Amino acid sequence: MQIGAKLKAARAQAGLTQEQVAEKILVSRQSISNWENERNFPDIISVIRLGELYGVSLDTLLKGDEAMIRHLDESTNVVKSNKKLLIAVLINLLLMAALFVMMTASSVNEILLFVVLTLVLISTGIVFYQIIRKI
Repeated sequence: MQIGAKLKAARAQAGLTQEQVAEKILVSRQSISNWENERNFPDIISVIRLGELYGVSLDTLLKGDEAMIRHLDESTNVVKSNKKLLIAVLINLLLMAALFVMMTASSVNEILLFVVLTLVLISTGIVFYQIIRKI
C-alpha cells in the first residue's frame, strides 16, 4: 500500500477531516489532499506529526513505499546536498580562474573567451540556485 492510501485510511480511522488534520499539523488542507492523492509527499516533520496524530508508527506509514523513502532520503541527506554545492563552487572557481588567465593573455580567441564567460555565468547561477535551495 502506498503512503497516500495509508494516510487516507489512518485519517478515516481517526474520524478526522482533511481540514481538521491540516489545522492540527499546521499545513493547508490542500497539502493533506495532495499527500493522500500522491501528487507530492510530506516532509519528515509532517510525517512524524501525522503518525502522532493518527496513533500510527512511522514504520507502519512508511514501510513498503519506496518512492516516499527515496523522497525522505533526498530531502534529508545533508551530506549529499553539501557535496553538490561544493562541486558547483569548485567548478565555478576553476572557470573564473580560467577566465582570468585568458583575459590577461595577449592572444586569446574572442569566441573562446565568450564561451568561458558564459560558462562562468551559468555555473555562478547554479551555485546561487544550490544556496537558495538550502535556505
